[in-house]
Amino acid sequence: MPLFTPSLKQSGHLEQISITICNIGSRKLSTQDDYGSSGWHIFAPNLTILGVDADADACEEANEELARRNINWQEKHLPIALAKSRGEKTLYVTKHPMCSSLYPPNEDFLNRFQQLPEFANLDFTFDLETTTLDQLCQQENIPSIDFLQIDVQGADLDVLQGGLEILSRSVLVIQIEVEFSPLYLEQPLFADIDKFLRQQSFSLFHLATSHRVRRISPIQSRKQGQILWGEAYYYRDLIAPDLSADFLSLKTPEQILKLACIADVMDFTDYAVELLAYLTVNCGQDKNYNFADNIIEVLSQFPELIKQGLANLEIFQILKDFLSPEAENFWKHLNFQRFQR
Repeated sequence: MPLFTPSLKQSGHLEQISITICNIGSRKLSTQDDYGSSGWHIFAPNLTILGVDADADACEEANEELARRNINWQEKHLPIALAKSRGEKTLYVTKHPMCSSLYPPNEDFLNRFQQLPEFANLDFTFDLETTTLDQLCQQENIPSIDFLQIDVQGADLDVLQGGLEILSRSVLVIQIEVEFSPLYLEQPLFADIDKFLRQQSFSLFHLATSHRVRRISPIQSRKQGQILWGEAYYYRDLIAPDLSADFLSLKTPEQILKLACIADVMDFTDYAVELLAYLTVNCGQDKNYNFADNIIEVLSQFPELIKQGLANLEIFQILKDFLSPEAENFWKHLNFQRFQR
């Protein structure tokens, strides 16, 4: 649950930024896939969501559903297949469409596991035209992307390689599906994606993994089974001391604020605090980037921190000179109440 963005919204700090999300493989399978109705809605009306999926029916359904709603953000879904180059490719449609890919399923491998062949084995194929992420951004007049999600069943690295320009120009956070074993023939694996993104100054922050057990075994293992795929979360850490010189142009107060807000919405709260504190200390002479009041307001919502004493926290000592008189009086009142108990 976001902690800091509601406070930033109330104080007017979110009015100075806009957030663009690009969701590649945007078929909506659950409410979690509906960004506009989740925590991201706090950026509305300065929120733009671009969905891209090779399934034209899924895009049409998503656009029709949006048309029926009174949304206060910009969102559309485009029936486009993205790859690392333009041209004609084969789409391998699987028994469940969500597993379809530009790579053929590795059925000999999939058949060894429970609950995989029923979804991921091949149903039929057809040829389609592909384009690249960079060409799509140029065509749709998209100058920047802040949060990029990619889930295209084995072709995720291809999409990244076709989006080098927009990656280097703007992308701050990437959520990407990765595979640790070849679910599709000749597909890139996690190590390939990780190496590519580290070369672009992204750091791996979190890895949510999925496992499967062997179909043939009647014995329940005490382990989860083999790790096969997962969701990897990469952040471009703009305040890292070793940030590549190639990306120093992104290190602006506005971009760091965006990064903090995205981290908060995605439940990387500790990183959001660090970024907001960094902006306050280094840019706090500009009231647009002084977040001391917001941070202390949020921290004061935690009884255990009040009991401990806010003044005893390292972050309070760092920020105390940036507090407004009102926030300072509020803190003193809380501190007085603590000693009265």
